[in-house]
Amino acid sequence: MKRAQDDSSQLPRIASEISPNIELHHGGLRQVAGVHSRQVIRAERHGSGVQQWTYNHAPMLARWNGQFYLQYLSNPISEHVPPGRTLLATSQDGTRWSEARVLFDQYPVTSGDYPGVDPELTKSDTWAVMHQRMGFYTAPQGRLLTLGFYGFSPTPVLPPFERLGIGRVVREIYRDNSWGPVYFIYLNNAAGWTEANTPFPWYERSGDSGFVEACNALLADRLATQQWCEEHGPADPHVSLKGRYKALSYYTLAHGRVVGVWKWSLAGITADRGEAWQEVAEVPSIETAGGKVWGQRTSDGKYALLYTPTTNNQHRWPLALTVSDDGLDFGELCCAVGDVSPRRYAGSHKDFGLNYIRGIAEENGDAPDGNLWVTYSMNKEDIWISRITVPIRTRVETHASDDFSHGASERVMADWTTFSPQRAAVTFEWDCLLIRDDDPYEYARAERPFPESSRVRVHVDVSAADYGNGSLYLEVLDPHGRVPLRLLWDSEHTLSVHHGRGLTSLCSCEPDRKYAIDIDIDTELHRFAVSVDGQRTGTNQVYNGEQWSLPLWYFLASVRSVSRLVLRTKPVRREPTVDTPCDLDTDLPQDGSQRGPCVFRLYNVSTTPLAKEQALL
Repeated sequence: MKRAQDDSSQLPRIASEISPNIELHHGGLRQVAGVHSRQVIRAERHGSGVQQWTYNHAPMLARWNGQFYLQYLSNPISEHVPPGRTLLATSQDGTRWSEARVLFDQYPVTSGDYPGVDPELTKSDTWAVMHQRMGFYTAPQGRLLTLGFYGFSPTPVLPPFERLGIGRVVREIYRDNSWGPVYFIYLNNAAGWTEANTPFPWYERSGDSGFVEACNALLADRLATQQWCEEHGPADPHVSLKGRYKALSYYTLAHGRVVGVWKWSLAGITADRGEAWQEVAEVPSIETAGGKVWGQRTSDGKYALLYTPTTNNQHRWPLALTVSDDGLDFGELCCAVGDVSPRRYAGSHKDFGLNYIRGIAEENGDAPDGNLWVTYSMNKEDIWISRITVPIRTRVETHASDDFSHGASERVMADWTTFSPQRAAVTFEWDCLLIRDDDPYEYARAERPFPESSRVRVHVDVSAADYGNGSLYLEVLDPHGRVPLRLLWDSEHTLSVHHGRGLTSLCSCEPDRKYAIDIDIDTELHRFAVSVDGQRTGTNQVYNGEQWSLPLWYFLASVRSVSRLVLRTKPVRREPTVDTPCDLDTDLPQDGSQRGPCVFRLYNVSTTPLAKEQALL
């Protein structure tokens, strides 16, 4: 939708007629096709290594030297509670990730008097925490710098910057994945920090002239240094736009101007790449709060904005997406990720949902597959990455006809959407789509869209290798996530149908045996039919003690059409809700179950339109 001729604003605007319902994790929005979400870092307090710290947040992403680089910061339990550090993981394909390594380690802060700080708050030795809105910079000569910011928080409500900031550190990432020494590129002199009382040298003291040149290029790049605004405050001359502008994301329009978007619905535009900003204002149609907004030009020449479209700052879902042809006028809001994991560990300021959405900034490389990649923290606890297929679609034109017997092609993967925690993954194997769940809290989920239909047949060939620690739910949904029907394979090896009159067992299923399931759906009749291996079900139904012989099952909920097939290893997740207190101080109970994983294999999926006169099964 184009804006009215009398609208002189140069800022982006979203013209979506749909407002998300955040009573639902997916918001009731249409799902983007071909989104593959994967958990990169899973916090595990009782595990080993760096993942024992359970506050993990502020992920940043770059693509360089044939690899993805993902940086994030970490504290033991809570936000702004020391000690803090920054870590780095790498991946060639975005699917298999290295173990995270400590990039910027714990930093001791000695007691003393600091300008502008109550001496009572700094009378004891402590540790710094880290807080940065920028993680990478690829210099014009091709060197990759990685950066972080040290500060200290005497109490959790005092953020570690401005008068409490220490300085910004930088080091180089080499092509062999080793790292150069740590230097300061900014010191908070106003708070008393100098080379004399800090452990790392000033960057210009490096003997590597190429590194110094790369740092100088960074300091001259006003779009890059504008991201330092929050930590450095008004004193830094490298920050052009001073004030309440937090977590800048930016993208370049076709004519060369640059759009910037910030937290709290702020946006601006600059004609000289950040030297000056011509218009900066709140954009009410970008409905968000303290969560981040990510803007990017996509490989097909369009533009995408991603954010959590709610002013509820403690309950951040879904991850929504909107697309524009020109980078200014954006259309329908749709759902990129509508799954919210359980928050396993308590901690202060650990907002529920999808936090801190960041992609690959313009100077930091391009994804090799032409798709849109974004990273985020889930509940400020686990780090995730999503690959969003470009071109971005919420509707498909052809019916499903997916045979996994010879593996999954890129075309097939472009239609499926998957949600894969580390211990509950969906993977495309050489002969099947494999769904495996060994997680006491999370689920694995796979979704296949098909053309919106009022009468359709859905066919799947599926087997259960092991029922172990879970079940398999098969659902057909309407475009907004309503569920008219459900099949369930449970841990007792029973296949049941969930319908408008209750839950009815259909048959017992043998492990490793392939079953052919057909479901015929008629949304005008509000009924459906099910067959297993060609045998129609539905006869000999019993309702309230009365025997029925009914060839069709009633819907769970009435819908006008259906358009999505979903397979999931646990029930629909409705917690947390908007009423769940964010400051809960208890962890989820540790699951000591020794039950093995549940493993399901999907071999074929197809959908076929049914003519109006065609009988259901």
